[in-house]
Amino acid sequence: MDISIYTLTSQLHDEKAVDAATAEFLGSLNIKFDFIGSDFTNYGDHALNLIYVRTGGTEGIFKKLLPQIQAQSKQPIYLLTSGKSNSLAASMEILSYLRLNNIKGEILHGETEYIAERINILEKVGLARKQLDGCRLGVVGEPSDWLISSNADYETVKAKTGIEIINIPIQELLDTIMSIPTPNTEELLAMSPNENISKALPMAEQIYLALKTIIKKYALSGFTLRCFDLLTAVKNTGCLALAKFNSEGIIATCEGDVPAMLSMAITNSLASVSGFQANPAHINPTSGEMLFAHCTIPFNMIERFEFDTHFESGIGVGIRGYMKNGPVTIFKVSGNLSRHFAEEGELVCSQAKPNLCRTQQVIQLDKADKANYFLTNPIGNHHIIVPGKMKSLFDEFMNTYEQ
Repeated sequence: MDISIYTLTSQLHDEKAVDAATAEFLGSLNIKFDFIGSDFTNYGDHALNLIYVRTGGTEGIFKKLLPQIQAQSKQPIYLLTSGKSNSLAASMEILSYLRLNNIKGEILHGETEYIAERINILEKVGLARKQLDGCRLGVVGEPSDWLISSNADYETVKAKTGIEIINIPIQELLDTIMSIPTPNTEELLAMSPNENISKALPMAEQIYLALKTIIKKYALSGFTLRCFDLLTAVKNTGCLALAKFNSEGIIATCEGDVPAMLSMAITNSLASVSGFQANPAHINPTSGEMLFAHCTIPFNMIERFEFDTHFESGIGVGIRGYMKNGPVTIFKVSGNLSRHFAEEGELVCSQAKPNLCRTQQVIQLDKADKANYFLTNPIGNHHIIVPGKMKSLFDEFMNTYEQ
């Protein structure tokens, strides 16, 4: 666990009685934490920093501490209270003061099961923010010409999350590819369905190794690739490379889509998988059934896969992956993190129609009317699909960034 608990206590209350109530209340939550007490010197060092308001009469103490708290942490201010000794009333006064000053905060109060679950979610979000702060993401080439709405505000992203985005010329990748010796692809060749794929696999692996060199050179935690340029330059695709990198924990998205890259980075920090970047190929706005497709998917998200060509070009190596049917969440953030989409559904089946990108998923949204978002107010075309019910976690993560 990465949770710290700081305290606010009025001197008017009996210290022994307050300590006894504290031990009883915190013990009932059944969570692991570092109990810091009233010394706020290191406030903000943990993924989740809770301020346990133990008594009433603490509003003035908090007001004096607020400048220090804000200087040390960008997190919302979470006030934990049992309700004893007028602590809930004090917490409400403090939260009201925060709201008047446009500072985000929340009171954690209620049944112990509710508080413990809320703390669990907030810690996961805090750990994700901590993981992303200071990471570097690369844009290898510019966004593809057709992604006219899929840029990002680099400065805003860095100010909000600590993520640094850097541009890397596509020519540097092409030069690096040419410098890589033809790799041994014996293991991959054993899975090749035909001669065309067999001929394409060595270059597909070469692209992966070249990108690995770029990642090391720029100390990247992930990247997005203007992959269609590879079709003409080296007669191949980045689909295999992206599938491998994502399964290794390196964020890798297609077509130079920066918001998709940011969405994947957030997904990976919360779910430990990058997610499946795909675009809707068909939507039934009445039933909420949708078909998503793309030519690559992380290997660590699927039960099995097949090699095929890249769909649009019919060349190179594409991935047809089959994820386990079950609950999924569809997620996307805008390029300035001002809004997001997160909705849950059910992966009903995977299919393999020849007239679509190779990995194809039929998803039934839990709320059919949410399909209207894709037809009326979408955040670009690419969205990220991740296993499990994660809407509440995504919503909580984005809450502090959306003003």
